[in-house]
Amino acid sequence: MKKLVTSLVIILSICSVRSYSQEIDTIPINTKDLNIKLKRSPLPSRQGPLNFEPVKLKPYVVNAKVNYWKTRTNIGINVNQAQFSNNWKGGGVNSVAVGGLLNYKAEYNKNSYSYVTEVILQYGKVKNKDQLQKKTNDRIFWDNKASFQLSKNWFFFGSVSFESQFDNGYRYYRDNNTQEEQQVLISRFMAPGYLTESIGFEYKPVKYFSTRIGTGTARQTFVLDSTVYDGKTNVYGVDKGKNFRNELAFQVVSSFDKDIFPNTNLKARYLMFVPYDDITWAKIDHRLDIAITAKINRFMNTSLTGVMLFDADTGTNKIQANQTLALGFGFTFPR
Repeated sequence: MKKLVTSLVIILSICSVRSYSQEIDTIPINTKDLNIKLKRSPLPSRQGPLNFEPVKLKPYVVNAKVNYWKTRTNIGINVNQAQFSNNWKGGGVNSVAVGGLLNYKAEYNKNSYSYVTEVILQYGKVKNKDQLQKKTNDRIFWDNKASFQLSKNWFFFGSVSFESQFDNGYRYYRDNNTQEEQQVLISRFMAPGYLTESIGFEYKPVKYFSTRIGTGTARQTFVLDSTVYDGKTNVYGVDKGKNFRNELAFQVVSSFDKDIFPNTNLKARYLMFVPYDDITWAKIDHRLDIAITAKINRFMNTSLTGVMLFDADTGTNKIQANQTLALGFGFTFPR
């Protein structure tokens, strides 16, 4: 019996200790007057002043030159072909058409001075069965402009431009007796040819748009082959027996070149030529060139080009127009 009572007392003591430890898990200790020494901190501490010694570095010379030139070249080739069998009842004619475009632009910018040169070469031909070959496009255009910046958006400029064509141009008709197609020469290289010099002011608020105001402009029109007169006494404003004609005029040239959509570029150029000797609406020349080019992939694109021209010296007082839609290969350098 005595052993049983002793066991119960031990069990009750253990339970009371556990209960007390659950309620109080920490016991405060009074550290006053206790000599407690902590271990040394492992972190380093600065001992005295730090001494720095200079290090000699050899100068490194960068062998580089600043390039003030930016160039860009676009090359386009278009080929169209149609073939019909002899028993094809739907109608049609065999044809082959080839066209090419080269556009080169170089720009120099340094401080307030800039120079831009641009070359546009276009040529195309079509051959239909039982018909003579005909041109679909033919142009040589070279523009040079030097300018000096006067303010944020205004420049003083001087420019020289040249324009002509590569191949002969013909007027076509059918012979009344044989019904065969005939041709008569009406234009060729330097017949006509245009050389224009201009000085004035240029307004350029943004990179993709500019307007030249040429208050002092001179244009020479050349006709170096008398066979293009076709029985006339005056063609392209040049009298028969003379080689060129000089005009003084006021000229406005506006240019726009920007990507209007992803992979789609719009390029437009408008020219107005007002001769000082006869400032009438019938004598003012207008020309608008528009080209929309959409890139399909790395090497293929499609283009829509058009020209509207009003020039009484070409022999008509009406607006002339042409339009071309092409699908082909296009290359740009540098990419």
